[in-house]
Amino acid sequence: MLVNITDVARVIRSKNSGPFEITFDIMFKSPQWFEYFCEKDIISRELICRLYNVDETKILAIVHFKPANAIKFTLKRRIPSGSPGETDIYGAQQHAPLLGIEFEAPEYEKT
Repeated sequence: MLVNITDVARVIRSKNSGPFEITFDIMFKSPQWFEYFCEKDIISRELICRLYNVDETKILAIVHFKPANAIKFTLKRRIPSGSPGETDIYGAQQHAPLLGIEFEAPEYEKT
């Protein structure tokens, strides 16, 4: 059974990490969901590249932050914040592609 990430994440957001980077946070509703996403490598480099149409070199970090049950990643901005042609000065609207992530639920969740 496919499940949407919005069913298991408490927070999905993006924000500036300085004028040249955007950071993304996915904070899970439970340690079990966090561990499942880490174990299955659902938020992978390949997924990020596909969702954001970026080369792998644009991914600066992917961090599994257990104290917050969070997966965080940082991308280089295509255009520096506040530059001509830049459309999201705060980086707060860039998380939208993450909202469509679907994954196969573990067996114990299907019943």
